[in-house]
Amino acid sequence: MLLDYFYQLRKAGLPVSTSEYLQLLDGLSQHVGVLDLQRFYQFSRLCLIKDESLYDRFDQVFNEYWSGRESSFDLNIDAIPDDWLKLADKDALTEEQKALVESLGGWDKLMETLAKRLEEQTEEHHGGSKWIGTRGTSPFGHSGFNPEGIRIGGPGGQRRALKVWEQRRYQDLDGTKELGTRNFKVALRSLRKLTRDGAADTLDLKNTIRATAHNAGLLDLKMRAERRNNVNVLLLLDIGGSMDYHSALCEQLFSAARAEFKHLEHFYFHNFIYEKVWRRNQRRHTDTVSIPELIRTYGKKYKLIFVGDATMSPYEIAAAGGSVEHWNEEPGAIWLQRLQQHFNHNVWLNPEKDTYWDSTPSIRMTRQLMHDRMYSLNVMGIQAAIDALKTPMVARSPLDSE
Repeated sequence: MLLDYFYQLRKAGLPVSTSEYLQLLDGLSQHVGVLDLQRFYQFSRLCLIKDESLYDRFDQVFNEYWSGRESSFDLNIDAIPDDWLKLADKDALTEEQKALVESLGGWDKLMETLAKRLEEQTEEHHGGSKWIGTRGTSPFGHSGFNPEGIRIGGPGGQRRALKVWEQRRYQDLDGTKELGTRNFKVALRSLRKLTRDGAADTLDLKNTIRATAHNAGLLDLKMRAERRNNVNVLLLLDIGGSMDYHSALCEQLFSAARAEFKHLEHFYFHNFIYEKVWRRNQRRHTDTVSIPELIRTYGKKYKLIFVGDATMSPYEIAAAGGSVEHWNEEPGAIWLQRLQQHFNHNVWLNPEKDTYWDSTPSIRMTRQLMHDRMYSLNVMGIQAAIDALKTPMVARSPLDSE
């Protein structure tokens, strides 16, 4: 049975490994995650799913799998008369009554008992401890109290029904959606690179034990440097104009990036990269940083991330004087290529829907200049961009396009 469950997860595209499946079996053999289906749901997700953005897909597969299990009992839930599940007057249960509620012994026993109740029950019932109904301690029905019940119709009372995964509380973590700072944090987290640097001032317990054993029991202390986040990110964000429509989404990305990276520098530009950028939009015309200065200040170890919709006149990219705000002596494409030569780990995140990319000339041009390293500004797009940042891009010389 569990092998079929494993194959269904794999079929749905969830990266469940054999070792994780064996870990699940080992835990079950030691009575972890057993006794009821809710515990099994929580334990199997803990063992098999390591990425929060996959929780929603896991819930869907889990629900489909156990719905199939329910059907094997041939329970005709639809045959239950509506009157049986109409809410009766609320009878408050005492603490003593609640304390007397006991588990029926797990999923199989629960379903077996439900099948028996459907065969025996002939009328509606409310407030009891056995039949299908409402406002009681029976495990079958709704609006009552039972720590291991199956909710049938109506709202849940204690939020303790077995099939809580049907609520799909993790939809917002779906990697295809452009939702929430938390999503972006999860996606950006995989770029963080913890390396050991600095003075060796942290006790290395594992190597100390090994060295002491090799030294016939005489203490041999081993030290190591602290693990630190060694990723440097340079974020260049398009601001104003058509980007106003995407401002909320970009704010979420910026907030997530600041929380995830200790070494984050950011600057702004408008429409396309030219000879200068700025850090504060209130002083964008007086307090600027030239691209040559940017290159001198930040080393090649920085990962360069552009954020912009690349939606503008093609002349703003390809022509001298094409900028809508000032006279640029050289085309924006030249300045972009200069940045690429120095920061050879670079990507472009585009908040515009990718269905418009091919029909917008400026996006096609920007994507070509980025050597196709343009990605959608959603969780899956960021994950793909981070994978691309792990390998350098071989940029052409600016003179190649002149």
